[in-house]
Amino acid sequence: MPRSLLTEAQVIHAWKSGKRTIHVEKTTLITPAARDAAKAKGIDIVMGADTGQKFSGTPNPAPKPAQAASDRRIAIGADHGGFELKQILVPHLKSLGYQVQDVGTHSPDPVDYPDIAQAVAEKVAGGAVQWGIIIDGAGIGSAMVANKVPGVRAACCNDLFSAFNSREHNGANVLTLGGRIIGDALAKKIVETWLSTHFGGGRHQRRLEKMMAIEAKYRQFG
Repeated sequence: MPRSLLTEAQVIHAWKSGKRTIHVEKTTLITPAARDAAKAKGIDIVMGADTGQKFSGTPNPAPKPAQAASDRRIAIGADHGGFELKQILVPHLKSLGYQVQDVGTHSPDPVDYPDIAQAVAEKVAGGAVQWGIIIDGAGIGSAMVANKVPGVRAACCNDLFSAFNSREHNGANVLTLGGRIIGDALAKKIVETWLSTHFGGGRHQRRLEKMMAIEAKYRQFG
């Protein structure tokens, strides 16, 4: 079963709600930012308690269709290593209200992941969609390819913490997954977490701007 996740946003929400104690399951993964926020706000995190408020592991609820249509466009693609997982995620995303563009592959026959990753990344960079999801065997190769496309910030996330962190801290706009690493239930949870987490701004904005400045520096020599 996927582990629950306690994030900084949840701690701040609890504090604003007047709570001074957060009860979580023993297996809950607590992010470093969540621990810092709890310490700063004087909130106790109690592990393994049977009473009190418990957190589901999703930093924010999955986005609802009431969001702007432009924010709900997703391109998804997979090579043969991620084909089966893609076939599960496409209807799941549609059930959450997203407009999904499936760029393939459309069978389990072998294909080259760079072709799929490029197709998804270019849709994101060109503004045809807001988000991209790419699935191959491990998720690593697709992330490498996608990040060659200017304007793309792809993150390989095969766990909940990476999914949350890549959005809040790094402003990722493409998610890559390892179809041969994670199960269906965890994949759905990662996708929901990634899509429902907002970029944190603040100090993260400064770092993101430095990241993009490096890209711009080397783009001029391309």
